[in-house]
Amino acid sequence: MPAETDIAVRIRTALADYLKRDVTTIKPSDALRNDLGLDSMATIELLYQIEDAFDVEIPDNDLPTLVTVANVTAYVEEKVAAAQPAAAKPSSPRPKPKKKG
Repeated sequence: MPAETDIAVRIRTALADYLKRDVTTIKPSDALRNDLGLDSMATIELLYQIEDAFDVEIPDNDLPTLVTVANVTAYVEEKVAAAQPAAAKPSSPRPKPKKKG
C-alpha cells in the first residue's frame, strides 16, 4: 500500500475535525454523502475550507466529480501540482541558437 501523501492526510484530518470523528475512521473510499453523511451544504462548506487550505479553486462544474475522499484528494493533488512554479519542475536546457554566417 503506498504511503499517504501530506495532502491526503490533511484532507482526512479536515473531514475528521468537521465530523468530530477519529481520523482513522475515514477511509479514501468513503463517499462524502453516503458514508460520511455530508449533505450538499456541508460538502460545499468543506470544499471551501479545502480551497483556502491549499490555495486552489474548485469550479462549480467540478463538484459532481468529487464523490469520495479519494476523488477529493486526487483532485487537490492535481490542482496543487499544476500550480507549482515552472522553476520547480525539471526542464531540459534550451538549445543554443546557431550563429549565422
